[in-house]
Parts: sequence; structure tokens; C-alpha cells
Amino acid sequence: MPSDKSIGKEDDSFNTFFSETGTGKHVPRSLFVDLEPTVVDEVRVGKYRQLYHPEQLITGKEDAANNYARGHFTVGKELIDDVVDRLRKMTDQCTGLQGFLVFHSFGGGTGSGFTSLLLERLSVDYGKKCKLEFAVYPAPQVATAVVEPYNAVLTTHTTLEHTDCAFMVDNEATFDICRKRLDVERPSYHNLNRLIAQIVSSITASLRFDGALNVDLTEFQTNLVPFPRIHFPLTTYSPIISAEKAYSEQLSVSQIASDCFEPSNQMVKCDPRNGKYMACCMLYRGDVVPKDVNAAIAAIKTKRSIQFVDWCPTGFKIGINYQPPTVVPGGDLAKVPRAVCMLSNTTAIAEAWGRLDHKFDLMYQKRAFVHWYVGEGMEEGEFAEAREDLAVLEKDYEEVGIDSTDPVSLDDDGEEY
Repeated sequence: MPSDKSIGKEDDSFNTFFSETGTGKHVPRSLFVDLEPTVVDEVRVGKYRQLYHPEQLITGKEDAANNYARGHFTVGKELIDDVVDRLRKMTDQCTGLQGFLVFHSFGGGTGSGFTSLLLERLSVDYGKKCKLEFAVYPAPQVATAVVEPYNAVLTTHTTLEHTDCAFMVDNEATFDICRKRLDVERPSYHNLNRLIAQIVSSITASLRFDGALNVDLTEFQTNLVPFPRIHFPLTTYSPIISAEKAYSEQLSVSQIASDCFEPSNQMVKCDPRNGKYMACCMLYRGDVVPKDVNAAIAAIKTKRSIQFVDWCPTGFKIGINYQPPTVVPGGDLAKVPRAVCMLSNTTAIAEAWGRLDHKFDLMYQKRAFVHWYVGEGMEEGEFAEAREDLAVLEKDYEEVGIDSTDPVSLDDDGEEY
């Protein structure tokens, strides 16, 4: 903490994410879990090792081998009790627990299997608390594992009932942003992570700083999730510019707002112009006043390419926070006076589910790789069940996008189809 008590005691909102020890040290309320040690070991010996509580870095001995069944049934079962126990100790230290932010990947074994096991346990122990996911979703072209479609479909099916809101990010979209927008020739995971961290920071800024219109975690859900299953907002961030370009850019409130509707600023590869928006949540940070925001939104509503479903007339939720985005030393993003992060629930994201389901089908028709999952205690029926659930999810998105004035087709029994 800065020694010159300029912050004053009244502003202790950083306590949302840090707990203060007796010696005045601040420890992040975070828990790192992996079924194998190498990745978390990087944190243990890395630059920030002093920051974290050593008992909140939990690792197993053997990894889940990109296998959902290993992460959920065999290897994951051994670690889950330690993790839940540690979580209970952390939540006991909170004065008012709001909820959980869960970061994981859909493609890996631990990311899919263990996370879904953990979320099931969280639902049982902390039923009413909100659970938000930040999930790295399998990209259209770039993949680190062949069985990603299996893991992703299985984990989505298992966690659909247990999470309130899931923000999806795919590596390919983030790679492209780093390459095209930030002029990083060969982006590494460091670059991608920094970009994603900036988005997470914008989403949680309202919990950590004061502002004109603060948005807490439950408010996201209320405004972004029209039906419980349709809870996969698209994340966009603006301005994404490198330090060299920042001087020649006009970063007005309306400019950064309209940038958010550009597909090149999105974290998932899909084209929002093919779908309709149900709700948008614009989270501004920095030098922004409500008057400018209202003007920016009015301008956006006049554009033909941005379509809203007809049953959601207002469509915009606004957050304004006076703390401008900070820059990581050695980061790629330029220091800017204002930024916006947009979370939008659009039917276009069904495109991403469609791609995933198609890949799943190609492999599952041949029952390729299925024996690895069955060997770890899963039944083949679970594959079919999970795939069916996602087909229903795609259908849900389709139905939501239909205008309420459109004629409905009925079959012979009078059922809609």
C-alpha cells in the first residue's frame, strides 16, 4: 500500500480481491489449481511469487492428459476435497461473499473435467452465489489438442446448469488482435494473457473502484442473461492500439463505443452482423461523462448493421468508472485516457457452438478416441447426451433471434417447429 495515506481509509474497495494479513501485507484472494505441477510452478518461482499464499497454489502429481474423464472422474476426484476445503477457508475470511470467478479452458482435461467437477461442488456448497466463468474456447483453426471438441462439449453440458454467466475467449481471435491491432509479430501466451487480463480488469473495475455508475456482478447477469441457458456474452474491448499509434488516434467516447461493434475487436471468432443483439453492457473506464455515453449510444442505434431483437427495446446497460485503465510495464497496449469493455449477448455466438458441434460429430461418428474416456469411467451415453444438450442450445439461440411478429409454423399436431 502507498505509505502516504492519500487513499484514505474510506476507499478500501481493493479488499474485494485482496485480504490484509496482520503484518499489513495484501494477499490476493485467488486459488490456482492444476492436476500437474509445471504450470503453477512458474508462479511459485516467478516474479510475483511473494504475492501469493503458497497454500493457494494447489497441484497434483499427474495431469489429466487432455482427457475430460480423467479430470472429472479419476485424477480430479483425488484433489477436489483439498480444493473445496481451501476455498471454504478463503470464503470464511470474506465479509460479504459476492461470488466466484472461474478461469479455465474448454479444451484441456483439467480445464474441462476438473472445472466442471468444481462448479458442481460450488453449486452444492454456495447455491445462491453467482459464478462467472472466463473460458478459453477452442479456436476454429488453432488447436493444442485433437480431442478439444469432445472436452468442450462435455464440459459445456456439465456446467450449463451451474454457471450464471460465461465469457468466452478464443486463442485465434486474441492472436489476430495481437498481430493486426497491436503489431506483435509473433504473439506468445504472455501477450494473449495480458490482453485478456485487461478485459477481466474492466469487468471487475466496478468492484474495485468508485464511479458514476457502478455495476456489480449480479447486475451483469440480470441485464445480460434473458434466459438461464443463454448466458454466453461476447466480449469486446476498445481501444486496442499500440503505443506508437496512440498519438494519431482520436479516442472519443463515441469512437471507442462504435469500435466495440467491429468484429476485429472481438474475443471470439464469429460475425455479429449475422445475428441479433439481445443486450449490451458497456463498461467505460476513465475520463467519461454520461452525456457523451448517451450520445454515443444514440449514434449506434441508428446504424443498420447493428440489429437488436424486437422484444428488447432498450438493450443497453452502462457502467462508468473513473479509474482509467492501467498499463502493465512492458505491455503491448498504449496508455489511454478512456477505454470501454463491451459484453454483449448476441445470437451470433451460436456460430461458434455450431463449429464445435460439427467437429464433435466428425470424430464421434467414427467413435474416434472415445475409448480413452470410457476407460476412465465414463459411459458412451454421456457423449450423446452432451451433444444433444448443445444441439438444444443452438436451437435456443435460433428461437431467441426470431422476431415476435414472425409467423410461427405449426405441424399437424399444432406443435411449433
